[in-house]
Amino acid sequence: SQGNAARLGCAVLGVSEPEIIWMKDGEKLYSTDQMFITLGESHWETFYSVRSVQQHDAGQYWCDVESHGQTFSSERAWITVEGVPHFVEEPQDVATLPNAPFNLTCAAVGPPEPVEVVWWLGGVQEGEPRPSPSVLHVTGVNASLKFYCEAKNARGISVSRTGSVNIKVLPAPPVELQVLRIGYDNVTLAWKPGFTGYSKLSTCIVQVSQRSARRWDLPQREVVVPPHLLVLSGLRSHSNYSVRVSCVNQVGASPFSPWLHLQTLESVPSSAPRNLTFSLTENQLTLRWAELQEEELQGRLLAYKVQWILGGEAQEPMLFKESVAQLSGSGRFFNSSFQVAACTVVGCGPWSRPVLVLPESVQVPIQRSHMWVGLLLGLLVASVVGLLLTILAQRREKETQFGSVFKSPGDESSVSFTAARSFSRNVSDLQESTLDSLGINNDLKYKLQDVLIPERLLTLGHMLGKGEFGSVREAFLKAEDSSVQKVAVKVLKSDITSSCDIEQCLKEAAYMKDFHHPNVIQLIGVSLHRRPGQRLPIPMVILPFMKHGDLHTFLLLSRLGESPFDLSTHTLLRFMLDIARGMEYLSSRNIIHRDLAARNCMLDENMTVCVADFGLSKKIYSGDYYRQGSVSKLPVKWIALESLSDNVYTTQSDVWAFGVTMWEVMTRGQTPYPGVENSEIYEFLIKGERLKKPAHCRDDIYEIMHSCWSPVPKCRPSFKHLVDQLEALWLSLGPTPPLKEPLLYVNLEGEEPVEGGGVRGVAWQQRVVEPEGEDWLMLGSGAALAIGGGDYRYIIASPGGPDEQQGAGPMDTLQEEEDVIINV
Repeated sequence: SQGNAARLGCAVLGVSEPEIIWMKDGEKLYSTDQMFITLGESHWETFYSVRSVQQHDAGQYWCDVESHGQTFSSERAWITVEGVPHFVEEPQDVATLPNAPFNLTCAAVGPPEPVEVVWWLGGVQEGEPRPSPSVLHVTGVNASLKFYCEAKNARGISVSRTGSVNIKVLPAPPVELQVLRIGYDNVTLAWKPGFTGYSKLSTCIVQVSQRSARRWDLPQREVVVPPHLLVLSGLRSHSNYSVRVSCVNQVGASPFSPWLHLQTLESVPSSAPRNLTFSLTENQLTLRWAELQEEELQGRLLAYKVQWILGGEAQEPMLFKESVAQLSGSGRFFNSSFQVAACTVVGCGPWSRPVLVLPESVQVPIQRSHMWVGLLLGLLVASVVGLLLTILAQRREKETQFGSVFKSPGDESSVSFTAARSFSRNVSDLQESTLDSLGINNDLKYKLQDVLIPERLLTLGHMLGKGEFGSVREAFLKAEDSSVQKVAVKVLKSDITSSCDIEQCLKEAAYMKDFHHPNVIQLIGVSLHRRPGQRLPIPMVILPFMKHGDLHTFLLLSRLGESPFDLSTHTLLRFMLDIARGMEYLSSRNIIHRDLAARNCMLDENMTVCVADFGLSKKIYSGDYYRQGSVSKLPVKWIALESLSDNVYTTQSDVWAFGVTMWEVMTRGQTPYPGVENSEIYEFLIKGERLKKPAHCRDDIYEIMHSCWSPVPKCRPSFKHLVDQLEALWLSLGPTPPLKEPLLYVNLEGEEPVEGGGVRGVAWQQRVVEPEGEDWLMLGSGAALAIGGGDYRYIIASPGGPDEQQGAGPMDTLQEEEDVIINV
């Protein structure tokens, strides 16, 4: 009977130290209720006990003995259990439509037999007892209810599990709709089903809408589920889409999930620029073409690439920001064919149909005698003009690189020097700004005696780059002893509205002048450019000329340049160590950088990293910024958590930015938090998410950068501790490995002659040079990196009129926000 004890015995004779195993229904028994007794040298006995027999103990038992690779089995014994009925099939939950019929099943066994089943539905007995197994037919219900069955025999009653009858309803909307992968013409979506409504989901419906000037609904897609996944293809590049999902069960479709907004990646333009035409004057060739439509561009326009062929040989292509190109020296383009293509960050699209440049004189027959007469007259006029110019030059003045030297007409020999001015020669001279004219306090005037540099000592050259803050130009600074120093000048945008703005800029510049550290760029001075019709001048920040440009561009070139090159872990660690040493110096002087990033670190001629762009103005930023309100721009992907929430900046917030900069270095210039919008950064970080470990990054390096992102500022390491950690890592790597490939630099000099004649313009040409070669500078813009193919020597902005092209000195372009055409 159920609940009583049972004991089975098994004896073995003639085997020494046998392995005796108890078996039940063909399975080994693993129990502590087993006993082994030695009755003699070759006589063994074992017992298996069950203290309280239950239904699951019923079955067939025997012993197996293993000896010398053979197995012997005993006779079989059976345990049958008498007790209350044992269920072999209990009723299961049911999901049904309202008033639809369904069946319930219940089966139980003894011993002892017979067993009868009684059904209880909604707390009420349903009919009389019936033999087991029993099937109950329900004609239908219109509300959910509970049910169970009772099994009864001579020993007592057993009660089954309680089941539920659920009425099928519409499913709930899907949840966690997200983008798994995104391309330029496709996107992979995934979602999770909500409440199924007690009915298995069969399909899901995906609605897609393109967001442009007007909303455009695309054909909806139907997906068989599971899996809850869909690849949307045939999308447009660099386009905004919205998607939402609804799932269907037997009852019908659920409500739609909230809209998910996404943007496909950029691609190369799908079409070539149309209507390429030219106009030819005596001194200039002008090319014009129609701009591409947004759907044809398939991305953000970086530049138009102009290719020309002369004598069957392709010449160096040129890049233009606008749909017009003005090239000086029209005669050299005769019999040349031109083509133009639009370029995005991904690459360039197809070429336009070629256009052949021919002068009008070719199309009209001219008598040979007239041509000879014209040629002789031209030679005669040129000779007379050259003679007159020679006489005038000897009698008047001698032009130098930085101004004009005049000779006194008197007997006493004296030479005076006048520097070239930074304003247009067509504009009358402006009064030079002085400290007294700015209305600043006397203490600041005293500190600025060695910082403010007169504008007349500066000669600006061509533009090196342009950003949110304004532009950077190459320049030459003349000292009081007449020596000349090559510098870089940041010409800030003309957003100065009060004397307080200038005073703040000059106050922070006074502190920067005292910095002396090999890993911190030292301010040379500040100059003030007077503007016609404006009361306040434009600040110009004068910095050392950094030979190899900014670190971010250098890292991008190593990975995405036309000729990529390897950077060893040893080199990358040295970059991080240089930045940490510079930041340690700044923090020791209680300076908070507020904008530490790879783009604000410069590389000098020895490939040493110098921290730059510190303490100028909270408004001076470029690149990846999120506009907060309408007042300022913040580099949110580099800003610490507490700075985003409370607008508090400390040395610990600079440590956070240093960790992000380490990530930039290890990924060789990737943008932090790929796939996360600037507006989503705070929510992303507050949930504990951080930048993932870069590929091929050592664990110990990632641990250092991850420690910089502690949510508690005091738990972040100090810059001194970071320097110690990075120095130990750097030394553990051994000696510096040699570079596998020579570095690639971008020539921005534009003065050396090239083979075949001509003069270099502002160069985008990449060349392999030796470390002791000419002055070369990394290109500050990332535009050329993705425009594959060809050798780019010119980046040219929106051109001005012909008057701006002629007679303009190196400083004249300061009047304009854009670049001017560079004559070849």
